[in-house]
Amino acid sequence: MTRPYRSALYIPGSRPRALDKARGLAVDVILFDLEDAVTPDEKGTARATLADELGKGGYGNRLRVVRINDLGTQWGERDAKAVDAMNCDAVLLPKVNGAADVDALAALTDKPIWAMMETPLGILNALEIAAHPKIEGFVMGTNDLAKDLNSRTRDAMMVSLQMCLLAARAHGVVAIDGVYNAFKDEDGLKVECEQGRDLGFDGKTLIHPAQIATANAVFAPTTAEIDLAKRQIAAFDDAHAAGQGVAVVDGKIVENLHIVTARATLAKADAIAEMDIK
Repeated sequence: MTRPYRSALYIPGSRPRALDKARGLAVDVILFDLEDAVTPDEKGTARATLADELGKGGYGNRLRVVRINDLGTQWGERDAKAVDAMNCDAVLLPKVNGAADVDALAALTDKPIWAMMETPLGILNALEIAAHPKIEGFVMGTNDLAKDLNSRTRDAMMVSLQMCLLAARAHGVVAIDGVYNAFKDEDGLKVECEQGRDLGFDGKTLIHPAQIATANAVFAPTTAEIDLAKRQIAAFDDAHAAGQGVAVVDGKIVENLHIVTARATLAKADAIAEMDIK
């Protein structure tokens, strides 16, 4: 069954209360952060705090991903070695510029690796990064990318977003959109989530629990989409049984490629329902 990635919430690794609260949030992915959300003098403490909280468990079937510090910093290597022993599903590497950066992390941990796509060089090397056998996910770091590109709008980063999506889809890698900074602006978040969904992203990274419901709703199949998928599959099966290669649903041709999408829609709906149960 396909795992949903609708919502990926950053949680500071230095805050026990926030780490505990995350156990009860209806989020698909938790990005436990040892990087930007932790001050330099808290790095060591955060590492120990996070290891302790993950060791306690209680996060259910949420995907647990730990973002470490850049390996070029004084904390990165210690983070990587510590995460290798943590009760988590993957490690998220910031500032990935190419496959060599993934190689460096792979030498320090056996965990699956996710890459922060947030530098111009990383965007240009997205295909080789996605092709790395240890890579399972891309997370767009749109704030850092905007800074490096000197971009003022999301539209100005559209080529970068699409390049990463192309690379991710070419190699079967999860792709999660960047954050929306105005966490009290629900309408703006919804618009950006819808744009990310329509581009093809699997979900949205979030900076506040208040954003979870919107991301979950936007990146989930609607009732109408589920109904259409079921009708397309039924009509195509009937057409196939009658020796025909295509069907017609709501006045539109339905071919095998549409059935692949329809089955993926139903699989995602089932996976979301399973998440909600647990």
